Amino acid sequence: MDRLTALRVFVCVVEQGSLSGAGERLEMSRAMVSRYLAELEQWMGARLLHRTTRRLSLTGPGEEALNRARAMLALGEEMEQLAVRSDEAPKGQLRITSSYSISDALLVRAANDYLARYPGTAIDILLLDRTVNLVEERIDLAVRITNDLDPNLVARRLGTCHSVVCASPAYLARHGTPQRLQDLALHNCLTYTYFGKSLWEFEGEDGPASVPVSGNLSANISNLLLQATLEGAGISLQPHYSVQAALASGALVPLLTQWQPKRLGVYGIYGTRKQMSPLLRSFLDFLIDRMAQDPLWQAGS
Repeated sequence: MDRLTALRVFVCVVEQGSLSGAGERLEMSRAMVSRYLAELEQWMGARLLHRTTRRLSLTGPGEEALNRARAMLALGEEMEQLAVRSDEAPKGQLRITSSYSISDALLVRAANDYLARYPGTAIDILLLDRTVNLVEERIDLAVRITNDLDPNLVARRLGTCHSVVCASPAYLARHGTPQRLQDLALHNCLTYTYFGKSLWEFEGEDGPASVPVSGNLSANISNLLLQATLEGAGISLQPHYSVQAALASGALVPLLTQWQPKRLGVYGIYGTRKQMSPLLRSFLDFLIDRMAQDPLWQAGS
């Protein structure tokens, strides 16, 4: 029995929720999937899955085996990468997730430049503003903007995200320009589902401050709020990297500039440092190098 393949089959069955689903994913017959599972259980001397006509569920030994199987598969992938030595070009594929806005501002161009430098590599980008489970989605790297890191994951700081409160000239002509932080509570503030939905936080000369905000539009994708802000729908708190062109052209006006909206970290997040592939390390180094050369991503900007 090819035990590494058997472990891969076992993990895939759990992730897909069925033997037939795993077979489709692995391009393997259902009978072959069942055979690998049976041989794995025989080798381990324990039943790994409860099988019924409707669903599969892990047994106690199965839960323990799943974690170890994933670790062994990750180690196997790392062993395959040992051929990529420090003096050789990286090879392989990375699956990366990020928000729509940071993909537009950073990730797509960085990926294109990396792929041009290393023709033996490939990158698959999954755009989602929500946090995803890296294991279930088979993600190698998540580029996230957050100050709330998952202690079970490894995070490498890439840079700093600065934000700006802004509105269109048309909105300000109709509703007036807020002069004090507390004035935001009286305006139609367009809010982001995953950050600052009801409270915007700031730093000023006298220390931190916050203001409750609300409005008639909220969204889980910041780019949608940016478009609504450009069209005069209200005031929004936007990443500076998304609005720098609109601010420069006058399409948007920065507000309350004596206050600094709460800074957020930009992180590269991955599952484990021990099984970090040379390809992932190479791309992270490339991304950090690129961001270090751009003042937009620096803490003091």
